[in-house]
Order: sequence, then C-alpha cells, then structure tokens
Amino acid sequence: MLDVKNISYSISNRKLFENASFNIPSGYHVGLVGKNGIGKTTLFNLIDKNLLLDEGEINLQKTKKISILQQEIPNTNLSILDYVLSTDSETQLLIEEFENSKDQNRIIELSSILDEKNAYKDEWKASYILSGLGFKKDDQSKKINELSGGWRNRVGLAATLYSDPDLLLLDEPTNHLDFESVVWFENFLKEFKGTFIMISHDRQVLNNTVDHILHVENHNLNLYTGNYDQFESQFAQKSLAHEAMFKKQQAFKQKVMKFVDRFGAKATKAKQAQSRLRSLEKIDMVDAIISDRTISFSFPKPNNLGTSMLTINKVDAGYDEIPVLKNINLSISNDSRIALVGANGNGKSTLIKLIAGNLEPMKGNIIKKRNLKIGYFAQHQADELDLEKTGYQVLSEIDPEKPDLFIRGVLGRFGFDKQKSETKIENLSGGEKTRLLFCLMSYHSPDLLLMDEPTNHLDIDSRLSLINSLNEFEGAIILVSHDKDIIEKVADQILVIKDSQVNLFMDDISDYEDILKDELRPSKGNKNKNSYDSNKKSRKIENQINKLIVMKEELEEKMSSLENIDNFQLLEELSNKYNDIKKEISDLENEWIDNSS
Repeated sequence: MLDVKNISYSISNRKLFENASFNIPSGYHVGLVGKNGIGKTTLFNLIDKNLLLDEGEINLQKTKKISILQQEIPNTNLSILDYVLSTDSETQLLIEEFENSKDQNRIIELSSILDEKNAYKDEWKASYILSGLGFKKDDQSKKINELSGGWRNRVGLAATLYSDPDLLLLDEPTNHLDFESVVWFENFLKEFKGTFIMISHDRQVLNNTVDHILHVENHNLNLYTGNYDQFESQFAQKSLAHEAMFKKQQAFKQKVMKFVDRFGAKATKAKQAQSRLRSLEKIDMVDAIISDRTISFSFPKPNNLGTSMLTINKVDAGYDEIPVLKNINLSISNDSRIALVGANGNGKSTLIKLIAGNLEPMKGNIIKKRNLKIGYFAQHQADELDLEKTGYQVLSEIDPEKPDLFIRGVLGRFGFDKQKSETKIENLSGGEKTRLLFCLMSYHSPDLLLMDEPTNHLDIDSRLSLINSLNEFEGAIILVSHDKDIIEKVADQILVIKDSQVNLFMDDISDYEDILKDELRPSKGNKNKNSYDSNKKSRKIENQINKLIVMKEELEEKMSSLENIDNFQLLEELSNKYNDIKKEISDLENEWIDNSS
C-alpha cells in the first residue's frame, strides 16, 4: 500500500532521513517510534505531501484514501456531531442532493450510490465514535467553540476515525484521553480493517494495537515484526554485545526488587507486590538497555516525613457552590502510592486541586501534617512558563540567594547540562519542558507529589526514567494518568472517581481494565439483570433495523426497475415509503445508542 524509497530530508541543515526505505502492505497496524525530535511527525507530513522530499519518493496506491489526525480544530459554531459528519463532505453533498432532487432518474442513481456507501448509518457511526471518546449523547449537540483545547483534540480524533480511510496516520492520539477512553480506542484500533501508522509513547497502547514497529534511528527507518515489547527484545539483541550490559541488567533487577521488598511485607499491599514480582519476569534485558540510553533524573529526598500526612473527612468539593465530589474520605500516609482513575470530567483534577490546597472544601474538613510540603505537577503549567527565559533564570528567581553552583546542580539532577539550562524555554522540546516542571515542583523537597498526567510529552525511554525516579522517591505519590504502564509500576492503590464518589478499587489496574473491556462487549452470560435487560432491548432494536433494511432494499429494487421507470405516481409513493423507512431506521439507531450508553 505505502512504498517509501530512498528518501532523504533535512531541516536547517539538520539531517532527519538519509536514503531511508520501507514498505507497508495493506492491513498492517504500525507503531512509529523513536526519540523526541528525531523526525516522526515530519515523516507524516512527508507522506501527506505537506512537505517536499529532498530525495527519493513516497508512493501510495492509487484510489487509496489517506487521513491524518487533525491537530487544530477550527473555532466553528457547528455542533460536535455535525462537525464530525461535515468532515466527509462528499457524502453530505450527495445526501443533500438526494433529499432535494426532483429528477427521478437522478434520485435512483443517488439512492444506489448512497446505499453502496452505507451513508445513512453515518450519523450512528459518528455518534458511536464520539461516545467511545467520552462525549455523552447530550454533549454531542454542544458547539465546537464552547470546548477546551483537550476536548477539541478529541473531536479531531473522532473526525479522523469517522473518515474510515485506507491509511490512517495518528500522531499521539491518546494524549488527551482518560484511561477509560484509551481502552475504547485500543478496541477500535484492533478491529480497524484498514492500515494505520501511529506515533505513540505509550508502550501499553502499542503492545495492545500494533503488529509492526517502524523505528527511526540514525536517519534510517527500520520495520520490525511484532508489538513494542517484541521490538524492544529484537533491538536489545543487537545492543547486548558486551558483558557489561549483562551487569547493567542485574543492577536494574536489583533496583526493582528493592521496591518490591519495600511493600512485600504489608498485607494490604501483598497483591500489588506479587504483581510487581510477576512484571519482573518480563523486564529481563530490555529495560536495562532502555535505562542505559535514557536521561535519568531524580526527585529530592523529603525532609519532613511522618506516618500520616493528610486526612480528608466527609468532604464535598466543587465549583460555584455545585459539588463535583461528595463525602470524600481519604487518608494519605508517608508511603502512599495512589492512582486516580475515572472518565474525564468525573473529578480527578478536582481531587488533586483539593489536596494541593488550590480548592477549599465546601463541606467537611481536611487535616494536614504540620509543615507538609506538596509538589504539584499539571500540564497547563507549561503554558504559564515565560518562554523568553531559560531554565536557569526561572530556577534562580525562586531562590535568588542560592549560588550558581547550587542552581546548576539542581537542574543537573533533571538532565539539564550547562547548554540546556541556558536554552530559552521556547526552544525546549515538550519532554524537556516537562522535566523542567518536575524540577520546579520538587525544588523545596516535597513530602507528597501530585502528578496530573505527567507522561504526556515524554517519549517511551523518558517514561521509564520517570517510573524509576518515582519508585526511588521516599515520600507519597498521587498520580493521574491514562498510561497503564506507569500506574502498574508505581501505584499500589487505585481510587475510582465516578458518580461524584471516590471509592477504593480492591484489585490492580489490569482488573480494572478488564471491567472496562467487558463493558464494551455484548454481555453474553452477564448475570446483572439491568445489563441483561439492556442487551435484550438492544438485540430487539437490531432485529427491527435489519427488517427495515430488507424492506428498504426491496423498495430500492422497485424504484430502479425498468418496469416502473415511467410510472411517476408509483415512484413517488415508493419514494415516500423509502424516506419513511430511512427515518425509522435512523430513529432506531439513535435509540440503540441511548440504550447502549
């Protein structure tokens, strides 16, 4: 399907690709990986003809449709659903012409075209995709210009998936999704019949969705068979040439065992410790090599640890006198490792802000240990940095009395050498800005780290470095993330935020993921009566739709029959029946969506 031959491309004399080639047949599900800034997004722009090659050629089979994830959504007055539908302008124009045409021959022709395109299921399909990405049925009528940047990015992803191309190009599609939407998205990609290439730094998403890895390294592009872990194993074999690498592997295992030993004796955390031991079996040589090639960083040691840090008693929290969370009861100790999960909008960030002291309780009380220091990381903080300043200048302003050597030492702990620490923030990569925020939020040696989506701009190797740093941190951690890998390797306690409640989930993140997957499947054998009744109703609706589709096809056959071509009265009657059936199908499809959500 996609044939890339001997391509070369440079930006400002910096070479990205040199004589690189690969071929991707139809049906391949490909993960595109490599360090930040190495040229992954540039490759997408070259494939989509937004950039011109220096040398070589990129050929896509004729008649094959390509769609690339939209990074910017226009500030339009269209509803969310209408915007997604409008991205298939060809089908929308055909429908409009069909509904307004008075030429019977053209009506018959358009009917055949639209039926072949399965056009009248488009609204159902668009609504289904939006539902999976977190837009409830009522939300789909909201205007695009009412949405925040993160929700607009979801609309862009929905529009791209809805377009149903032969080749799908996805650049970091999960960055603005919650864990629940990621599970749905993985399921969608598994069932996608076409070809896709996806840039992602989420190894779990890659493991669950791709069958090939395209690796960018040393100006070249190499295609490997298998998911991400299988790629890393193959890549590691190339790198494990010396005995020294074996020693690094053993040292890495000892580091993980140290963490497991820390929790293994606690009865309440025994399952998580066992889970960590099982994950150790998968680590082997791969993670040792990744650790060797990453920029490592470390959080400072807390100075004020005690047994109990913070207790929340029967607290309601929200905004403008409207509670988002009710009757919160939570105790945070010095060794707490808590992950918050739940759909976006359910209140994860509200709980983080409450703990951070950025939000006052509406009811109840919070008891904090005296002199408790909290480090708070949130992605929006990157937008608040002064882009004209350097990391050195920003850190110096926090504590002007500290000597130059001390400031550089703190920056060095987070991978900033002299050159990087004196680089303007506007010229830092997304991952470097994230590391700078880690440095700033932990400057005063916090006892408790609050991490709200810390992995969004980190590549896979840097994510592992973050995991190592958090596991070595001696204080408490509360984490919000859609990345299963970091939750699995850092958290030992999971809180589910749903229906204004904060509830402890007794099992691990894999069990929670299984529950979400079960909710996506038809509940065959499900003993829950409400779920059973809902699925029984859905099957009844599906049977009705199938009967109406048969009737619709019979009408199409009569309308296109040569015997009836001159019988305008009959054609008008058939056309009216046809439109009634279409409306009935559309209404039933909407009812099916409402019943399934």
